[in-house]
Amino acid sequence: MSQIEVYLIRAFSISGQGGNLAGVVLDADKLTDQQKQSIAKAVGVSETAFISQSTVADYSISFFTPTMEVDFCGHATLSAFWLLHHLQLIPAGECQQETKAGILPVEVLLNGDVLMSQSLPIWFSEFNAEEIAPMLGIQPSLIIQSALPIQAISTGLMDVLIPVPYGVLDCLDIDSDAITRFCQQHHCVGFHVFEMNLPEAPYTASCRNFAPAVGITEESATGSSSGALACYLNQHFGYHHAVFEQGRAMQMSSRIVTQLSLSNSELMRVQVGGEGAFYKKITIEV
Repeated sequence: MSQIEVYLIRAFSISGQGGNLAGVVLDADKLTDQQKQSIAKAVGVSETAFISQSTVADYSISFFTPTMEVDFCGHATLSAFWLLHHLQLIPAGECQQETKAGILPVEVLLNGDVLMSQSLPIWFSEFNAEEIAPMLGIQPSLIIQSALPIQAISTGLMDVLIPVPYGVLDCLDIDSDAITRFCQQHHCVGFHVFEMNLPEAPYTASCRNFAPAVGITEESATGSSSGALACYLNQHFGYHHAVFEQGRAMQMSSRIVTQLSLSNSELMRVQVGGEGAFYKKITIEV
């Protein structure tokens, strides 16, 4: 048995509180995938990032939920690079991470906040409200009145983006088993449900994310889904910059900043970022 140190970091926190916990393991080169999976299960947060050396980027990072490996994880990426900078292992500036979703740039700002580039969006199927609404415990008419589509999009992982009217988000009654079956059938990770906020609000939209098919009943901040939502809002409203709130229903509020770069109306870059904060360090035996 060997002891592995795991740092727990609050990604997308607000003044050091709330956010979404991610595990981070440094120097993971010698760990097998089976060991990584065992560690992620023991840590028990939604994702744990394992940092290894790379021959094609500054670091290679793999991401494991408690039940499976995923190609990319936004909040665990933020946590990993926030920690590397916090431990003075990297300076502020831009570096590259090798992931199963591709080689993606990450920028560490002078204040320690992290902006990560995601894959350009891939647009998948649209779904009807009659199919989706029962899994959220609401009437289909509530989704329909938003006049926005239910759309599967990926900027690294495929999520189903679901609009609901303002005031409905905290009233959902989730059928996790039905969502799991749906996501397995359609090869997506989870449901990202959002409501647009009033113009004077500090957040463009408030969100909830449900991914029981990969062991996450609900998540308090989801970087990959936020990138997809930023692209969705650009498509329908022309937004280049949006700030999202997530985790309110879990008493773990998070702030997620998104920025899109366009050239001649063509989307060139998707960035998602926010602050990180140290929570604690634990030891896992493998």
